[in-house]
Amino acid sequence: MATKQLEVQIMGQSYLLGCPEGGEARLLDAVEKVDTAMCRIRDAGKVKARDRIAVLAALNLAFDVAERPAPQDTPPSFQASGFGNGDLGDSTDGTHGVPDPRLGSLVQRLDRALGEDGRLL
Repeated sequence: MATKQLEVQIMGQSYLLGCPEGGEARLLDAVEKVDTAMCRIRDAGKVKARDRIAVLAALNLAFDVAERPAPQDTPPSFQASGFGNGDLGDSTDGTHGVPDPRLGSLVQRLDRALGEDGRLL
């Protein structure tokens, strides 16, 4: 399948991205969602570093996708994990109520890496 390159803007910065022929609309939709998510975080004023904004936006978008009902062809192991139940509040064990211990561990490591100004949850 042929690949096409598109120049896009995310938070005012240009990126040259490749996508399969016919996938331009989906790519542009994804770029718009990422740009919107990143600009919303930047405009809130709490996080300034572009890389931290990108990580937070990616996590927000991933959580949004995970909260959608699982399609019928999703592997049972993912459906049974309990991820996506919306319970992401603080917890005493530091896992933020995330049922999958691996995801809770990832959130903890990201919190430490980002420091207090980039606290995820």
